[in-house]
Amino acid sequence: MRTEQEMYRLILDGAKNDSRVLAVGLNGSRTNQRAPKDSFQDFDVVYVVEEIAPFIDDQKWLDLFGERLIMQIPEAMTLFPPTGSGRFTYLMLFEDGNRIDLTLCPKEQACDWNERDRLAEILLDKAGILPTLPTATDEDYWIKKPTQEEFSDCCNEFWWVSTYVVKGLCRNELFYAADHLYEHCRKELLRLFSWQVGGDNGFDFSVGKNYKYLPLYLTAEQNKCLMKTMDLSSVEAVWAALILLQKEFDGLARTFSKKCGFTYDDALGEKMITYTKKHRFALEEL
Repeated sequence: MRTEQEMYRLILDGAKNDSRVLAVGLNGSRTNQRAPKDSFQDFDVVYVVEEIAPFIDDQKWLDLFGERLIMQIPEAMTLFPPTGSGRFTYLMLFEDGNRIDLTLCPKEQACDWNERDRLAEILLDKAGILPTLPTATDEDYWIKKPTQEEFSDCCNEFWWVSTYVVKGLCRNELFYAADHLYEHCRKELLRLFSWQVGGDNGFDFSVGKNYKYLPLYLTAEQNKCLMKTMDLSSVEAVWAALILLQKEFDGLARTFSKKCGFTYDDALGEKMITYTKKHRFALEEL
């Protein structure tokens, strides 16, 4: 596998030797001093260019980065339509395991090449067209201290969507129930957990995309609970996951609300847990 230094040299030499490339920027985890370093980190690169069309018309220039295992071109896809921002992106995984997410940015957007993301660094500016950037920081991704309204919305979303899980389970619609539990209820619990660890440790760090670092801040019992809620292999397993999620969410919401001086509807949590168990036990009696 090519080293980090070799990849940077390849990225910069490609830009230096191509007069169409005016500047090179880097964003993402490689600009974040707090992010764990490993071989799976992407090189999130932006080439600011004179015109994008020539790069698209003849893509042989991509070969200089090495043999590709697979590539995705979001702006060329139909099933997953692009944002239409005027940029063009190549997501490339190479045979040696390195990955480059390379975005072509037209020079007209040079002043906002990083799209105001503060996790960004300038690697090369041949034409002197990029604005000066402050030191890269992940502050935009820190846990945000919630307001009473945000806390209430989180609770309402959790309890409301849990009724969809119950409905799906009672109808024996496993995919419907599992999707609502995993994509909505479980995410609200993760959000609440992130607020808890923020309150305990200070709201000056990130738990990562998709809460990937959150387990580092939870107790062994809390992590064990979350692992149990990931078994969605059967209707019975989803019932068990839902009941466990509701118990964990209610207990955490009570504790967190008291710590922050927030209002939490204890009675609602009790009623929703009773509602769930009533339907669960009713099925068992059939």
